[in-house]
Amino acid sequence: MKGELLAPAGSMEALKTALHFGADAVYCGGPLLQLRAESAGFDYETLGQAIDCTHRAGKKLYVTVNCFATNEEAAAAGDYAKRLYAMGADAVIASDLGVIAQIREACPALPVHVSTQANIQNSKTVEVFRQLGASRVVLGREMTLKQVEALTAQAGETEVEVFVHGAMCMAYSGRCLLSSYLSGRSGNRGECAQPCRWNYYLVEEKRRNMFIPVCEEDGATAILSSADLNALPLLERLSAAGVAAFKIEGRMKSPYYVGTVVNAYRQYMDGKATLEQCMEELDCASHRPYSTGFFLGEAKSAPNNDGLYHADCTFIGVVLQKSGENAYTAEMRNRFSVGDVLEIVSPACMGLSFPVESIVGEDGENKDTAALVQEKVTIACPYELRPGDMLRRRNDDK
Repeated sequence: MKGELLAPAGSMEALKTALHFGADAVYCGGPLLQLRAESAGFDYETLGQAIDCTHRAGKKLYVTVNCFATNEEAAAAGDYAKRLYAMGADAVIASDLGVIAQIREACPALPVHVSTQANIQNSKTVEVFRQLGASRVVLGREMTLKQVEALTAQAGETEVEVFVHGAMCMAYSGRCLLSSYLSGRSGNRGECAQPCRWNYYLVEEKRRNMFIPVCEEDGATAILSSADLNALPLLERLSAAGVAAFKIEGRMKSPYYVGTVVNAYRQYMDGKATLEQCMEELDCASHRPYSTGFFLGEAKSAPNNDGLYHADCTFIGVVLQKSGENAYTAEMRNRFSVGDVLEIVSPACMGLSFPVESIVGEDGENKDTAALVQEKVTIACPYELRPGDMLRRRNDDK
């Protein structure tokens, strides 16, 4: 299946995980103008390391420069672009017209991808951005599959990228003021507090101590919370339409989430696993109920009442190295014990599991349970593992 698999990287660990599990490219934030919290961005030193790591793997790295810029920020975009180009960034992802103009004037050799924040939904807008020097556009997430197919056919040499997986916003392409109003943290400046994920009751003005459930269910209702996007079943149609890149949302997500989702999409795109197997794999990462977003028509307006986040599995650890015959050292992330059945998450296989017969601590002593986060332990495994592979446990096993 044709198409670039583009993964989020909010940290160096997430970046390495995405590359290990088969992402063709990663996108991340740098020191300036990125539309995420600072914790999900890289400084110049770590960004340089990220670019080197990505290029050594034969992959590409794009830097997000997509916030709504002030006058001072737009003026700084040109010098920033020059520095990113000198460091080896493969492209920048921008939305602000002034920022794009500054980047193109200061560093015309640096490719520009237009962010979904630009709300592109028609071929004329694609043409305008192409005239401004953009080589790729990321379409608005509110488009139907038929609209994507029609636009891609008219996009000419401009590459088209679409989001296929991850969190959706209750506002139009993320342009929301709810967080600013309720918490003083602007979603348009990378500081969204996600109040649309909060639980709400209905309160009548003169009966302020009476909290009425919005729906006839126990507890409050996350009436503003959207379902997560999962377009894996539509990937073949998107590829056939000529979509150049399939984008996974999640620069604030954990490395386990990134690895699980990238692995599922990679395995399906390469024909190594069935759609059913990969859909089951996607259920192993924490997510809100899935939907196909707007691809098959207007998104359903039913509130998300069933507990928000779900995951079929718990992340147990990441494999560090082989340490003997059928023995591997792993860095523990969640508690596990002798007798637990662990599943292997690896680009080389899918669906393999094994019982934990022994756990050896860093002091060489056997133990019944690994309980210290980031503790390095050695366990036996009958299957071949590689550094970067992950281990997890089914939640219904405990």
